[in-house]
Amino acid sequence: MIDKRNMQRILIILGVIILIVGILWPWIIKLPIGKLPGDIIIDKPNFKVYIPITTMIIISLLLTLIVWLFKK
Repeated sequence: MIDKRNMQRILIILGVIILIVGILWPWIIKLPIGKLPGDIIIDKPNFKVYIPITTMIIISLLLTLIVWLFKK
């Protein structure tokens, strides 16, 4: 159960994360996220499918590492 103190801490951390992402945004958009080898793009006339497999795996690993570090 999330009490008032934990909720405040979570909201502050989310705010700081949003602030950091906002400040770093000019550099973040230059990263090749979404254009990595292993991301599948099928582009045909009137049909386009984009499946970012490698990008999803990397983001999942990073989020898992962050959550693991916060739990310790």
